Amino acid sequence: MQRHRVAVIGAGFGGLFAIRALRNAPVDITLINGTAYHLFQPLLYQVATGVLSEGEIAPPIREVLKRQDNVDVKLGWAQRVDTDKKIVYVSGPGIDYTVEYDSLIVAAGASQSYFGNDHFNDFAPGMKSIDDALELRAKIFGAFEIADLQTDPEAQERWLTFVVVGAGPTGVEMAGQIAELAHRNLPGQYKHIDPRKARIILVDAVGAVLNTFGDHLSTRALRQLHLMGVEVELNTKVVDVDLTGIEVESERGHERIPSMTKVWAAGVQAPPLARQVAEAAGAETDRAGRILVNPDLTIPGHPEIFALGDMMNLAGPDGHPLPGVAQVAIQGGNYAAKVIEKRLRNKPAPGPFKYFDKGSMATISRFSAVASVGKLRLSGFFAWVMWLVVHVFYLVGFKNRFTTVVHWAVSFLGRGRSERVATEQQAFARRAMKDYGDPYQRVRAAEEAAALTPVPTEKHPAAAEKANV
Repeated sequence: MQRHRVAVIGAGFGGLFAIRALRNAPVDITLINGTAYHLFQPLLYQVATGVLSEGEIAPPIREVLKRQDNVDVKLGWAQRVDTDKKIVYVSGPGIDYTVEYDSLIVAAGASQSYFGNDHFNDFAPGMKSIDDALELRAKIFGAFEIADLQTDPEAQERWLTFVVVGAGPTGVEMAGQIAELAHRNLPGQYKHIDPRKARIILVDAVGAVLNTFGDHLSTRALRQLHLMGVEVELNTKVVDVDLTGIEVESERGHERIPSMTKVWAAGVQAPPLARQVAEAAGAETDRAGRILVNPDLTIPGHPEIFALGDMMNLAGPDGHPLPGVAQVAIQGGNYAAKVIEKRLRNKPAPGPFKYFDKGSMATISRFSAVASVGKLRLSGFFAWVMWLVVHVFYLVGFKNRFTTVVHWAVSFLGRGRSERVATEQQAFARRAMKDYGDPYQRVRAAEEAAALTPVPTEKHPAAAEKANV
């Protein structure tokens, strides 16, 4: 007798924790993920600024799940879901395949939102993938190298100006780390430039940094950024981005900021798969493409399909949608697994999903962070220690935790950065792939075209001679 089949799309926090919670359940799980690793996204900015290696925040999925026998890991991007036939259509490297399911967990994470200006992505990478982080690392460290070669003061200043768009946790952390590089790690290493003269500009359309943390912590964070030399431009809207600068509109009017290195840390949206699944299931989505789900995280009319984390829109106790943070995905994954297991054991379903807010944290610089946990508001060194402990706890694998702590010690206690290697390929590969295309898709298209082209049959000489008479 065939066991219950669970398909999981996405190996982020939601998908991975759901799979782990089903390790003893009588199910066969198929995990579909576009990469071979699980990404600890909150620490991407530390990869981009040379604190950590990509391997420390992205352990291989197969290694993470090697002791769980009821999981089949498959590499590929889910393209669409047939909710009637209960089939997921997947595009893998050079091969298409399908996965049938009895229960489906959709937890494909989020993509960067440029608010309708997707061309900004060409010049201001986001912070959603290892590729983004490695590209930014090459651009950030490369900017100092190229500035050192310039003889024109204006060109030098342009290379030493770094603009971070978005004053949420990712933007604040990114701006803080670039400032640490410029003022603490790199001085004394260049003959023709002083890295301390670099400009780090943090831009946001709203009127506060870390605006979800409350006025008290927002003010503390703003003060610390100013002490680090970060220029904070609030109530400032980005209207255009190009190779050599960024255009903004503020209370001062229209301005251009010449800069060769821009980082986009503003706004997220659900991936296209969310809208496809919603359309197939007859469900609704919000403006960010997230699926409006039932209180048990299932899609209306389809109790066998769960949407988790950044893929879902579910109102919290305050009436606002739950935030797109790791804890929402983790708790959602555990809850979905519990629902599936209780169904299989013919036990009453658990009550509606209730999110337990464990708080929010953001680092600003070494030894300085802000933390909002319940009614507790912390800033400074103690908040920073709390941030370290929490992030080490949620890293997957003892080896990753150990090496991460070692690299943090090198970076925060000393003046070095463990991961400063950056290549030209990392800086330009994304644009080249966009222009050149996916090689697997090109080969596949060529093979399909060849299969549809009729092969001319060679005529017998006598028949050809008769035809010419």
